[in-house]
Amino acid sequence: MHHASSPTVWPRLAGALRRDPTLTLLLVALGLLAAVSDMPLALYPTLVDWPTMAALTGLLVLTKGVEVSGGLQRLGGWLTGRLATERRAALCLVLAAAALSTLLTNDVALFVVVPLTLGIARLTGLAQATLLRLVVFEALAVNAGSALTPMGNPQNLFLWQLSHTSFAGFIRHMAPLVAVLMVLLLLLTAASFKGRALRGVPQPSELAMDPPLLWLSLALYVPFLVLTDLRQAGWAVAAVVLAMAVLRPRVLVQTDWALLLVFVLMFVDLRLLAGLAPVRGLMASHDLVQPQTLFLLGIAASQLISNVPAVIALAEYTQDWPTLAYAVNVGGFGLVVGSLANLIALRMVADRRAWWVFHLYSVPFLLVSGLVVYLLWFGRL
Repeated sequence: MHHASSPTVWPRLAGALRRDPTLTLLLVALGLLAAVSDMPLALYPTLVDWPTMAALTGLLVLTKGVEVSGGLQRLGGWLTGRLATERRAALCLVLAAAALSTLLTNDVALFVVVPLTLGIARLTGLAQATLLRLVVFEALAVNAGSALTPMGNPQNLFLWQLSHTSFAGFIRHMAPLVAVLMVLLLLLTAASFKGRALRGVPQPSELAMDPPLLWLSLALYVPFLVLTDLRQAGWAVAAVVLAMAVLRPRVLVQTDWALLLVFVLMFVDLRLLAGLAPVRGLMASHDLVQPQTLFLLGIAASQLISNVPAVIALAEYTQDWPTLAYAVNVGGFGLVVGSLANLIALRMVADRRAWWVFHLYSVPFLLVSGLVVYLLWFGRL
């Protein structure tokens, strides 16, 4: 019986790859990198940051629980009555995303704000093009806001530990950068969204609340984040998955497990690329003693291998953590690979057009913000 069903596996896999070009691209890249890398295949799992994967899994499940419960739609309905126009809604959501990212990290902020945005879009009949822009700007916002604090994103946490500076000292150093990024982002937001009024649309009666699921999801958030912060992410995600499997298995069914596979492949691909001799030689060949060179190379490396692998690689060649921190945080803009938060946002909106919209705004934003920060940081303004 099982032999008869096996031929259906490959068509299903092919269909999944057609629906998800990111997976296809990452798998092709893995094959090419494996061919030129001298790392044994058995060591590939060591390239994956498994605590990060455990944290992402728990956040995906918990956020899906809140979404399935109807809680985000209820909150979206409440906000809809207070956000009169598209421009005001965009500014509020961008500010909320940036603020949350300073405390809860950039990926957690997206797991809260993007589903909320999707709920608001359903409640107001927001045009798909406007929705895509909103999610893109929220991705830009968490990259900007998370730069402020050590726990805002992984590269900051790494640099904070490397620098041996105080928590407050790190924030003081990053505050001018974040101020520049947020001013530029808010100006771009105000210019990119119209003052068109938001209007509610009738919702079907089946969108009823599931209060027990909502309270279960919210109750699990705090212990999950505490355990994850204590480096017990494995136990934390096991508890979350077990609770949902027993009490609300439909949440697990609706979770985007393919996103986790995308992240596993991203870790392997990007770290294989960063470990190639030509890539390491390129970094070593540059005069990283010069802050200007380090700043530009940090941004460029982030566009190729993402900002977290970039900061880990560049830290081996320099002790100038202040310049490196500015470089890799600015490097989160531009191409989607610049920051893993970008990938999370675009995956959650589930529309291929979002990738084009993202680059339409993110690449110019990188060029403008990079130039302004360069001139300010190196005393040209």
